[in-house]
Amino acid sequence: MARKNLLAGLVDGADTPQTDIAPAYPMRGASKSMVRSLDELSRQADKFLEGETIVELDPDSIDGSFVVDRLEDDREEFEALKHAIAERGQDTPILVRPHPSAPGRYQVVFGHRRVRAARELGAKVKAVVRALDDRTHVIAQGQENSARANLSFIERASFAHRLEALGHDRSVISSSLTADKTAISKMMTVTERISPEVIRSIGPAPSTGRDRWLELSLLAGKADNAGQIGEVLAQPSFGSLTSDERFNALFNALATSRKPVRKAVLQVKDHWQAEDKAVQAQYSNSGKAFALSMKSKNAGRFGKYLADNLDRLYAEFLSAKD
Repeated sequence: MARKNLLAGLVDGADTPQTDIAPAYPMRGASKSMVRSLDELSRQADKFLEGETIVELDPDSIDGSFVVDRLEDDREEFEALKHAIAERGQDTPILVRPHPSAPGRYQVVFGHRRVRAARELGAKVKAVVRALDDRTHVIAQGQENSARANLSFIERASFAHRLEALGHDRSVISSSLTADKTAISKMMTVTERISPEVIRSIGPAPSTGRDRWLELSLLAGKADNAGQIGEVLAQPSFGSLTSDERFNALFNALATSRKPVRKAVLQVKDHWQAEDKAVQAQYSNSGKAFALSMKSKNAGRFGKYLADNLDRLYAEFLSAKD
């Protein structure tokens, strides 16, 4: 049997109508269907809002969520979103609640970047207003982000850490991230061993998964590594690296403590992506060593093609090197 309005079940009757808001138009199209089960979150990222009225709000009347879920914003991705909204309008409404301590204002549940884009474009933002308590707010915020799958492991772990610091229990954290207790426990282990300052310095590290963060947490948790962590983070070149490169710089410095820290920090990787986005590659070149890794749809087949043609490619290299 299909599940009814997910948020309505969480609010327990807190759906208070907003008398100061004039409905702009009824919800239609892609925004009409509600999330029916947690298994559908990855396919229904924008459908938390069934049966609600969409209104248009001044973005300057909207404040951010009381719990941050991103370590840093991808400027290029945001500019693409803003351009899309400017070209064809806002496809999906955001979810806000009446601000709990500022009458006449609202607080974002999800849709922070759409609010920011509307503000920069000087436009109204399409929104659904629901009266939500803190518990429902963080569950809806976390589930929407989980559905979009655009938060890295460490961003999800940091979000969980913040929720626990605010007094939410593990069941609420599990619901907000649609993760079991074992996964939440591993997230907490990482954020307990690695300080928030170090995590912020590294950033979201979108290509770095749970296991690598757990390994780093073991290294960072050693008291005699504290000084070296500070040295790596203080390197002038550290800030110019990408987030994943900052992670690798710190990891390599701690894992190979006999090597100079500067060399670990300067292990800069380059990236390549095919025009059809079916192959993505990351490679590093230290002069005497070259490492290449690939992922995405055609990575395996393209990698085998390269391996099968190494003799020919090397011969072409030798004939062209002059």
